[in-house]
Parts: sequence; C-alpha cells; structure tokens
Amino acid sequence: MSQFENVTVKKEANIYFDGKVTSRTIEFPDGEIKTLGVMQPGEYEFGTDTAELMEITRGSLMLQLAGDEVWTSVQSGDSFNVSAKSRFKVVVAEMTDYVCSDLNDK
Repeated sequence: MSQFENVTVKKEANIYFDGKVTSRTIEFPDGEIKTLGVMQPGEYEFGTDTAELMEITRGSLMLQLAGDEVWTSVQSGDSFNVSAKSRFKVVVAEMTDYVCSDLNDK
C-alpha cells in the first residue's frame, strides 16, 4: 500500500535523538495507530511499550533485537516485529523511511 486513506494525523512530531529520528502519528477510523518516520544515519536504541511491526519503506539498517547476539540486515521492503516491553538497537546506514504499526489489541 503506497498511501493511507481517511486518517487523522497528529500535528506534533515525535522527535528523538536530537532530531535524528522523527515521526508523525496517524490514526485510522477503527482506532489503529501507526507512525510514519525517518531515521538519519546513526546508532539508536529504542524501547517499546506495545508490540510493534516495523516496515522499512526506503533505506537500510542493521537490527539487534533484545536478547539476540546477532545483527540482522534489514532493507527497503523488509519488516520486523518487536515484542512489547522490550528494547532493540539499530545502526542506520542511510536515510531510512519507516512505518511502525502498533500491534496492541491485534
């Protein structure tokens, strides 16, 4: 899907890591929540409250999920799941565009 229809977009951006990672929250009529974001090259560690699906729509990164020793390459068109109440690390090689879906109640 290249676009989302009939959504509400929050005006205020989510800004992390001194502006190197930003996103906007969108809400669907059924209550589903997604964020659309961009990560600049760098190394970041994120924490999650709810389970999430991360879809990489452009760019690439290396991913290390909580409890894993191995780093995994994630490219444009790939996705990965993150468990609720966990952490994950990424090393972003190039400007990377993503869609994060909240899987709470799914």
